[in-house]
Amino acid sequence: MPKYTLAELAEKFEGTVKGNPQHMVSGLASLQTATEEDLSFLANAQYKKFLSETKAGAVLLKKEQADFFEGNAILLDDPYLAYAKISYLFDTKPISKSGIHPTAVVADTAKIDPTAAIGAYAVIESDAVIGAGVTISAHCFIGARCIIGEGGWLAPRVTLYHDVKIGKRVVIQSGAVLGGEGFGFAIDKGDWFRIAQIGGVTLGDDVEIGANTTVDRGALADTVIGNDVKLDNQIMIGHNVQVGDHTAMAACVGISGSTKIGKRCIIGGSVGMAGHLEICDNVMLTGMTMVTRSISEPGTYSSGTSMQTSTEWRKSVARFRHLDEMARKIQQLEKKLANIELNNKSSS
Repeated sequence: MPKYTLAELAEKFEGTVKGNPQHMVSGLASLQTATEEDLSFLANAQYKKFLSETKAGAVLLKKEQADFFEGNAILLDDPYLAYAKISYLFDTKPISKSGIHPTAVVADTAKIDPTAAIGAYAVIESDAVIGAGVTISAHCFIGARCIIGEGGWLAPRVTLYHDVKIGKRVVIQSGAVLGGEGFGFAIDKGDWFRIAQIGGVTLGDDVEIGANTTVDRGALADTVIGNDVKLDNQIMIGHNVQVGDHTAMAACVGISGSTKIGKRCIIGGSVGMAGHLEICDNVMLTGMTMVTRSISEPGTYSSGTSMQTSTEWRKSVARFRHLDEMARKIQQLEKKLANIELNNKSSS
């Protein structure tokens, strides 16, 4: 495990050392679990209470938090961003060696950069193009005419159907499926008739796709995921969806076909979107929101009700059933009040 002095880390990540600049750290840990050899961080105010009892060798802090901690610290403008960058110094993920594993099956017409790494039992079909520094891990399937830009990393068991185009430095986790056939059917005398999905999937640069996430191919044009989009695990992106640059989605989101999502949106876990909607830039949707109409104004949106005890929830459900009746009674009362006011004016 590598070791670094606080002085080295501060210089590399534009921080200032408070305490002993020669103190060495060899790992990262939370404030609660850190030891003398660990570097920790404070990014959320609710964890400030752990500062007084942490055993961390040093803590990443904002400059204005220096007086709250008596131990060693590296003072920065953004401790969480610094933590994110420092985490790569201690990352133990294996680095694959360039070359094609002897068990891989590669079509004669596939073009693979000599610096790419193709893992055991991977399958790469005809006319696929694998860029410089790409890692294709074990048991991946790369369909015909797929293009993977330089620096991409595919975990084991990623599946790319045909005609999937991926930009540079894209990360795709295990079990993800890109380019599967979209959910498109026509009715033929009462039976479902599948519509051929002749579009593809296009991913921009620096995209990350979580484990077991699916992105369907387009029916006619491509399904498009913009630059720097981050998709968590078990997300479903329907056919012809467009996702704007820098948008992030938490786990279990479901986006129905042909919906267009703008740039820099943040979509909470288990959000569901109906099809053919347009969501403008800079929208935040809180967890489990159900979106049934387009959104044209930036801001934060929510739906559903917050958690209650089971007893309270049953009472609320009982009241929900009478909402229409209550609304009608209120309308009748409003009409009666309006008539009374009109009569009073007339008599005066």
